[in-house]
Amino acid sequence: MRGWWMWVALAGAPVVSEVALGAEVVTTAGAGLLAPWEGPFGGLPPFGAVQVADFEPAILAGMEAQLAEIDLITAQKGKPTLENTILRLEDSGRALERAAQLYGIWTSTMSTPELQEVETRLAPQLAAFEDKIYQNRALFERIDAVYAASQGPKGKRLSAEQRRLIWQTWTNFVRAGARLDDASKARLGEINQQLASLYTSFSQHLLADEGTWVELGEGDLAGLPLSLVAAAAGAATQAGLPGKWIIRNTRSSVDPFLTYSARRDLREKVWRAFVDRGDRGGETDNNAIITQILALRAERAKLLGFETHAHWRLQDAMAREPQAAMALMESVWKPAVARVHEEVADMQAVADAEGAKITIAPWDYRFYQEKVRKARYDLDQNEVKPYLQLDKLREGMFWMAGQLYGFQFKPLADVPVYHPDVAAWEVLDRQGAHVGVWYFDPYARQGKRSGAWMNAYRDQERLRGEVTTIVSNNANFVKPPPGTAALVSWDDAETLFHEFGHALHGLLSDVTYPSLAGTSVARDYVEFPSQLHERWLSTPEVLQRFALHVETGQPIPPELVARIEKASTFNQGFATVEYLASALIDMKLHLAGATPIDPDAFERDTLTAMGMPSELVMRHRTPQFGHVFSGDGYSAGYYSYLWSDALTADATEAFIEAGSLYDPATAARLVSCVLSVGNTVDPADGFRCFRGRDVDTDALMRARGFPVGG
Repeated sequence: MRGWWMWVALAGAPVVSEVALGAEVVTTAGAGLLAPWEGPFGGLPPFGAVQVADFEPAILAGMEAQLAEIDLITAQKGKPTLENTILRLEDSGRALERAAQLYGIWTSTMSTPELQEVETRLAPQLAAFEDKIYQNRALFERIDAVYAASQGPKGKRLSAEQRRLIWQTWTNFVRAGARLDDASKARLGEINQQLASLYTSFSQHLLADEGTWVELGEGDLAGLPLSLVAAAAGAATQAGLPGKWIIRNTRSSVDPFLTYSARRDLREKVWRAFVDRGDRGGETDNNAIITQILALRAERAKLLGFETHAHWRLQDAMAREPQAAMALMESVWKPAVARVHEEVADMQAVADAEGAKITIAPWDYRFYQEKVRKARYDLDQNEVKPYLQLDKLREGMFWMAGQLYGFQFKPLADVPVYHPDVAAWEVLDRQGAHVGVWYFDPYARQGKRSGAWMNAYRDQERLRGEVTTIVSNNANFVKPPPGTAALVSWDDAETLFHEFGHALHGLLSDVTYPSLAGTSVARDYVEFPSQLHERWLSTPEVLQRFALHVETGQPIPPELVARIEKASTFNQGFATVEYLASALIDMKLHLAGATPIDPDAFERDTLTAMGMPSELVMRHRTPQFGHVFSGDGYSAGYYSYLWSDALTADATEAFIEAGSLYDPATAARLVSCVLSVGNTVDPADGFRCFRGRDVDTDALMRARGFPVGG
């Protein structure tokens, strides 16, 4: 059973229950958003049919329909089996899920005040709906019986994937409180509904703060490259301020400004606007919400029999327990902090030599690190950026996927999209057979949440026959003026390849059951394939073909590539500490249990105790930490990026040992052991299959240029 309702709601009108595997009937006139998708490739999302007013009635109808399906499962008199219980449950809620995907797209990329009102009303109802399923005693008794049978001699007749599905379904129900008494279930339901409302409020507050900007005058552009000036002008025009320049409150706008602006006062102004999202007092302040979320999570964990929320979250992760995650983070923290002190000393020396008469502050870090990079490696990011055209990099990703996996990407001109910025491609294999569809939504806009992410609009499966996947990548690059190319930073280019790695994980899925498909794996494993695919950006094969100068069309010079490679571990202190501070605060917040938390004070005091350098801040300060407080997703799990990067570094060395990142045998092993199997195998077994052994965490230290064992 797919847990999509944790992040979405639904649209349309009443449906008749899907009463048997493969039987689905939609009977009412207004059910277009719930109906099976029509068109090529097994159907595509009907974006043109979406009306915000349809979402709420469809949610209610869709939930009612799935609960009716559940009643049909529990009403059966026969002995519970894989087919009549687990697979019926796996196949339930299809109409609801289709509409949920549309709702998720709108809430994350096309939000409006009208839609936010719908979210506020529906969030607790969706949480209650989930509890009605997980707390259904008759349903769990059937699942429990099937699980018990799978553990005995008859279980050997099942395939490994069937046993995994049974185990995963049973585990999900147990972790959600299926074995609690009635009073505890009732309290758990209250907690989940309260949390759902708080998550929605947190997200809406953050979206409001991210919809702001800093306006610049003509005299405020000192030091900015022409491409950034043009982007700021374009952003102002889109915001209804023609002839002005604005820096949107998103990372893709803020980071380049902090890197190049010669105006220290404006760097501080832009920096403060960005780091204070959710922490400004007033209606959009998130501190009180966080305090409530942490208290409710702690209470829920106790109800479920766990010491803390962190223990509950990590039970089914690769790490298994918080101590393992903490041990990895702490092993990296000290050498990373030591590197930051070295980086700051280098920057301070440059500032002193220039007569700046300043002490390096957080809003100076990117500005002076760029000066150090140029002095030490003769490498200026502004020298690299003209070669990083977004469209060309997208072609480079396609080429990489072709070299590694035989994929071809064919543009689709006549399919519906939800915004003019969005485009779609059909994905084909080496033989020209259809694999899936990939959508791309690259640019920031009002009503779109910040960051970059991948979605699966439809999972690959074979439960009802061959069903191919539909995936999307979403980003917040600054849209260029008409007729000009979008240029991105090196960091943004890595993010582009990272999210495409998630998409490839979905496209390469080859499983039977949708809840085990693609990226439906442990949180601290899912970032492994995406982080691994970042490595191909810097290969000469990609850069020479697709890093083409925006004006001359000439490929990036080999000597510039050599300088990029030489500087590959530059600034790893900043990058690691910025991220790791967020991951450690996340874990420590959730290990605090029922201790009352003042988020700002906890963040400040804990970072001080950890020895956080004063010259930088957490990548995601607590009041804006959407990964952790807009849902359960990465709560007590932001460490996952580091855990996955340990796998990534070791996997990269496997390719290097084979002689090339394009080694076909190693790529084929990656597909068969990791990318195609989804959650049908334990992730530790999947990595062991690929590498031939358990992970060597020293590879992580080598990749970051830190002393091994330091």
